[in-house]
Amino acid sequence: DWQGPPQNLLHIRAVGANSTLHYVWSSTGPLATLLVATDTPHSTLAVNWSRLLSPEPDGGLTVLPRDSIRFSSAIVFTRLFEFDDTNTSEASVKPPGKPYPPYSLAEFSWDNITDSLDPATLSATFRGHPIRDPTGAFANGSLAFRVQAFPGSGRPAQAPRLLHSADSCQLEVSLVGAAPRGNRSLFGLELVTLGRGPDCPSVREQSSIDDEYTPAVFQLDQLLWGSPPSGFMQWRPVAFSQRQRGRDSALPCQASPLHPTSEYPLPQSPIVRAFFGSQTNFCAFNLTFGTPTGPGYWDERYLSWSMLLGVGAPPMDSLSPLILGIMAVALGAPGLMLLAGGLFLLLGHKQCSEYQPIN
Repeated sequence: DWQGPPQNLLHIRAVGANSTLHYVWSSTGPLATLLVATDTPHSTLAVNWSRLLSPEPDGGLTVLPRDSIRFSSAIVFTRLFEFDDTNTSEASVKPPGKPYPPYSLAEFSWDNITDSLDPATLSATFRGHPIRDPTGAFANGSLAFRVQAFPGSGRPAQAPRLLHSADSCQLEVSLVGAAPRGNRSLFGLELVTLGRGPDCPSVREQSSIDDEYTPAVFQLDQLLWGSPPSGFMQWRPVAFSQRQRGRDSALPCQASPLHPTSEYPLPQSPIVRAFFGSQTNFCAFNLTFGTPTGPGYWDERYLSWSMLLGVGAPPMDSLSPLILGIMAVALGAPGLMLLAGGLFLLLGHKQCSEYQPIN
């Protein structure tokens, strides 16, 4: 009997031989997700809807049995930023232009995810727009969060083609059709996560010479909870300004350092408070997409960025067969040429000559 916009909650449950992984996504308040790992294959999610939708949602969402939980954390997408980059010539300037008032995702209206639920691809999409939009920027646009789980290991067909396993799920964020408030606006996202104790999670950069799956991108960024990691968030520092997601539409993605959020108030996520209570050790960081030069959102009014979320150690990219083949040819060819030349000279020296030695 809930009155008003749909209150979406998506539960992804991955069952192993001796464990269960729970991913809980919800658009009650700002879009947020919970990651919970248990040491039993029989753990379940319990939702008290009346408490979850009340002003005091503490205890409205639990994973049972409680003593089976071995890891839990959360990520909240709190704000969508927009910067006017018209008069900014340096890509290293922070912030990257004059900031417009941000869009609070706690004040978005979200479509019913049942309409986008696709059991064949194990995916669903949270699509929303601001409840109050005095400028009409989102009259023909939307902000979408597509969540996808996987039955096994592999890579998606579209860039950035992050390596996934059956223990992870992917989030693809898309801003489509919204009218920018500047001619060359840059956009960004604010992400908030729970710290492990008093400290923030660690962020690491992993470099590789292999760019076969994401051309011209040689870096992989990872946010890790715990050491060794109990959970991870993984992304390549690239976004795309066209649906084809080719190299010519790639935008750099810049991440700010994690910092505690005790200095300013944050929009409350009901599912985070329902599960963790009134915990306050949150850490935040910003992602900014694009630079003053090159392609941008203004090309087709399209922006897409993807990340992988999982429990345990993140999947590690190894050198692809193409790169291994190139290295084998590059390193092996000179050696083969030297070997063949030496054999030729050695065998050729033993052949009889048509000249007689002079004695």
